[in-house]
Amino acid sequence: MGSVLRVRDVMTRDPKTLGRNDQISLADDLMKQERIRHLPVLDDDGELVGIVSQRDMFRGALAHALGYGETAQRRMLGLLVVKEVMTTQVVTVEPDAPITDAARTMVDRKIGCLPVVEDGKLVGILTEGDLAAFVARRGRVRE
Repeated sequence: MGSVLRVRDVMTRDPKTLGRNDQISLADDLMKQERIRHLPVLDDDGELVGIVSQRDMFRGALAHALGYGETAQRRMLGLLVVKEVMTTQVVTVEPDAPITDAARTMVDRKIGCLPVVEDGKLVGILTEGDLAAFVARRGRVRE
């Protein structure tokens, strides 16, 4: 066949990001507006320091589990900042890694995304949605 498919061929470039001290309510708003489930967290120098998923937010806020109404949930999300709920042990991938290796890492680690880092800087994100969309596009091309 052709050359090996790389992460850079499938990833989402320039993903939305958060800062460590952003309120969780900002993460919630971004996820809803952009219809995404993961947000990389950058420090002041643009270095990747964590990632926030929808699951992290709800676990951290506890508002959902406690059955608060929407207004109380928003208030609770406004009290927390990203660094209080983010995952700091982030598994990353380089843009030139084979897509099959990245997908295997996601499956083996049971994670929904891989931030893509090149020369210490975030350049993209590879999500389950990116992989599914690629497979769907590839299937249409062959028909």
